[in-house]
Order: sequence, then structure tokens, then C-alpha cells
Amino acid sequence: MEEIHRILETIQRIDQKSVLATITHVEGRAYRKEGTTMLFLEDGSHIGVLSAGCLETHLSACVPDILAAESSQSFIFDMSSPDPLSFGEDSGCGSVIHVTMEAVHDRLKNHLLTLKKHLDHQTEVIHVKRFDVDGSVSDYAFLTKDQLLFGEWAGEFPQAFRDGTLSEEARRSGVKLVPSIQSDVFLHTYYPKPRLLLFGAGPDARSLASFAAATGFSVVVSDWRAALCNRRYFPDADSILLGFPEETINMIHFTPSDYAVVMTHHFKRDQELVRFLSKQQLCYLGILGSKNRTARLFHGKRIPNEVYSPVGLAIGAEGPEEIAVSILAEMIYMYRKNRAGSPSYHD
Repeated sequence: MEEIHRILETIQRIDQKSVLATITHVEGRAYRKEGTTMLFLEDGSHIGVLSAGCLETHLSACVPDILAAESSQSFIFDMSSPDPLSFGEDSGCGSVIHVTMEAVHDRLKNHLLTLKKHLDHQTEVIHVKRFDVDGSVSDYAFLTKDQLLFGEWAGEFPQAFRDGTLSEEARRSGVKLVPSIQSDVFLHTYYPKPRLLLFGAGPDARSLASFAAATGFSVVVSDWRAALCNRRYFPDADSILLGFPEETINMIHFTPSDYAVVMTHHFKRDQELVRFLSKQQLCYLGILGSKNRTARLFHGKRIPNEVYSPVGLAIGAEGPEEIAVSILAEMIYMYRKNRAGSPSYHD
């Protein structure tokens, strides 16, 4: 998932100066795509990666100067050139990567924390940067799904971003020419963390909750058994809901971006959950168990196409850890598939 969530959590938590690095344009194929972010801290540590290790050392060396000047700067790395000064020797990438680094001064920090607040409230946010001729960032703005605009933008913000008149291609992440302001801008949409609703807190659910949290999901665990459903076994969960299905279901506001997995190993409870969850608009609904068992959960009726059962990719998984990997792989596949084809919220 996007590193922006870990980056924003770090900016909120620590009291260190930092530099935000963003891939703004890629020519050819690269390890990471436009919109990928990385945070360099003044103590030499960092959050995230922009490449497989080709760029970070050079960018890290630039951090002290950018912090001292509280400035921004853009870099172009030619990974296709045989010239070692162009970072192309033996890399095999065959791409050209544009990276912009920005000192996180107090104003930008406040705007990034506002971004975090909106993402935490499940709101998508468009980010736009405008560049000077020297490659520095002259203006930047954030526009929420609810049309709230914040940032530092001189002049009128382009109406095309508000009314959705840009083509689908123009809305994809990267550097774009905006005719109304006769300027190149960088455009990227930040999405809230995908949320995994995990119904069932048995021993096999622990690996899935842990792996999902590590890969960027916000995890909610729900079960009625207090001996299983607690922080001891789910330290990385954002929420733990203790109660029977009819109780905890009412505590959750479901969204079309949610991923739900049913694995209580209790037939009657699973049946209650499936009856309710199959009526919700979810991105993903997976049910642990065989197709025969799932068919019984639906009282012998045809299993809906949107239900994944048996849950997980068919990799021959055995044991809690491998099963967790197969489920998480299927969820990530769905996440990437939906992101690649999802229209702007203006559509």
C-alpha cells in the first residue's frame, strides 16, 4: 500500500526536521510508480523506498542542504544510460525517474497533518504541485472529495480539478500540462487505508491480522470470545470489537472500500455474518472453508459471484501463515485491480 500513511504517522509523532521525496514522473518501467513517497529524517533514518536502492543514497546526501534552505529541489535519474554518473550502470531498469524533494517546514507539516485527518476519515484527497523553471515547487494544494481546498497556491486554483473536466488519462498520477494555467503540474490522488474487517479471532486469524497491518491495511477484529479477541493476540489491530455478530455489526459503518473475511469456525455465527455482509456493498467478501460449507451458509443457494470462497488464492496453502498469505495476496490483487481501473470521484 502507499507509504504516505506511515509517513504522515511519523510526521505527527516525531519532533525532527524532515524532507519529503516524491516520484513525480517515470519514463519507461520502474520499480515504483508516480506518487510514491519517501520521508528522510534529519537523523539519517527514513520511511519508505523510491527504488530498489538505486536512488536513496544520492537523495539522502541532499537532505542537509534542503533542510538548511527549507527549499525544494527536483532530480532526474537516467537509469537507462551506461554512464555511471547517470545512475544507469548495470541497473537494468531502462527508465528515467523524476523525483522532487521538499523540506517539511511548519506550513507544509500542518497541511500534511490536515491531509492525514481527511484520510483517517476515509476521504480521498487530490494533491497538486506546480513547479518553477528550476524544478522547485512554487505552489501546492490539496483538494478533498468534499471540495475542501487547502495548501499554498498563488492565484486561482484550476477549475478543471474541481469540476472533473480532465480526461481519465489526465487524472492519472504524474506530471500534466494544465491549459488553463499554461503550466505543468504534478497530480496524485491519496486514498484512505483499505480496511480489513476480520470476523473471527481464532489462532488462524492472528497471522492474517498481523500480515494485513504490515502491508498497510487498517484492521478491525470482531469476535464474541473475550479469551481470543484481545490485544494480546491482535496488537496491530486498529479496533477490536467484542460481541456477538448482531451486536458488533451495528458498530461498523461499512463502505465500498472495505474488505471482509469471515472465519469464526462457528457455523451459526458465520451464517449470521454472511446473511448481513452479503447485503453490503463491499470491495471484497471472503469466507474461510470449502465451497460446500459456504453453500450451506447460503442455505444451498448459488454462492454470489462477489463472494470469494474458498477464500484466498489457490497456492496450496497449509497452516495459518500460508493461508494468511494466500488471503492477503488475493486482497492485494483486488486492491491493485480496483485502483488501476477506478474512476475519479468526479465521475
